[in-house]
Amino acid sequence: MQKLIERQKRLIKNISLDFKRSLYNNIDWSSRLIEIRGARGMGKTTIMLQRVKELSIQNINVLYVTLDDPYFFQNSLYDLTDKFYKYGGTHIFIDEVHRYPSKQKSLDWSVEIKNIYDAYPDLNIVYSGSSILAIYKGEGDLSRRKISYLLNGLSFREYLEFKKVISINHFELNEIISNHESIADDIVSKIKILPLFNEYLQSGFYPFFKETKHTDKFYERLQTVVNLIIENDIPSVAEIKYESIAKLKKLLALITTSPPYTSDMKSLANQLYISDYKTLLKLLDFLDKSELLILLHSKAKGNKIMHKPEKIYINNTNLLYALNISDISKGTVRETFFINQLKYLHNIKYPKTCDFLVDDKFLFEIGGKNKTKKQIKKQTNAFIVTDDIETGFMNKIPLYLFGFLY
Repeated sequence: MQKLIERQKRLIKNISLDFKRSLYNNIDWSSRLIEIRGARGMGKTTIMLQRVKELSIQNINVLYVTLDDPYFFQNSLYDLTDKFYKYGGTHIFIDEVHRYPSKQKSLDWSVEIKNIYDAYPDLNIVYSGSSILAIYKGEGDLSRRKISYLLNGLSFREYLEFKKVISINHFELNEIISNHESIADDIVSKIKILPLFNEYLQSGFYPFFKETKHTDKFYERLQTVVNLIIENDIPSVAEIKYESIAKLKKLLALITTSPPYTSDMKSLANQLYISDYKTLLKLLDFLDKSELLILLHSKAKGNKIMHKPEKIYINNTNLLYALNISDISKGTVRETFFINQLKYLHNIKYPKTCDFLVDDKFLFEIGGKNKTKKQIKKQTNAFIVTDDIETGFMNKIPLYLFGFLY
């Protein structure tokens, strides 16, 4: 355990507390069992280490471990926790749970965490893992015990703060809709917003953009992240055959040819040599849950996995550029940004009358600065969202403002 503690000290020594993701302050850290999910590169580890550092400063006995550490090839998480607890430990942070090498077939990470939770009622447990944990069917039922949080990539607001350009509080969707003119006026009086927004769309969604000086290197790293998600993260959580991994890569490549992809399930199935319709939907769900795609459904109720999506989007605009999509249209970038930012905190559907229906209440049509109100003319609670404008008027709202939701 001493080596793990030494590693923890090295890690938190280099962790800054200057900038914290908005999720950090939304987490109820007093909860006994906290799950933090998110795709690779979103900053889950940083959030955990920041909390570990804060607790350490308060002289609280805390332990951070990552379950892909070689230590766990031979040692169990439960035994480590037992020893830590007996030496006065009160908080344990467990990173990369989906990488845990199980000691028995029926004793996976979820069982060990459940047993730890039940055996040590005054121990606080925080664990993190891939966003695809949402579909994980572990042996241990944690659903009634945990509070789960999903970490999205940087919002445009967070990007500006992270770059130390400007610090602005987030706004609720209702605030943006009702007060967008005054909010935008205040922002543009302080900074030139449109060039910064363009930077963000190309390389500002993933926090590791600060570690790469050149955009090409950023895209290379992002392409590596995509491969690791498909080759490592998805198989570590879901039962999937080797040939299905190849199909996932090809499926992603097919969808990137013309995003947003208006889903032709028959054509996709034929190109992937898939005869079972449910198999194709399952593969799409894997890419959706792993934050590589966004599946936009209509108003259909029930299990979305069993319904054909109306449109399929690449998850975020950085991925659009990193996946070397040729001739990316401005319309694709606009819609991708909007759906990525809105789906994180809101319910978003395909209404057929325009681009998006949010929370079964608000209709949004996305376009350029010359976009007319023709498609929403007879609709209530309907808005035009446009890029290349600094401020809007009435129901015409600048696109960048939807990057201030969190």
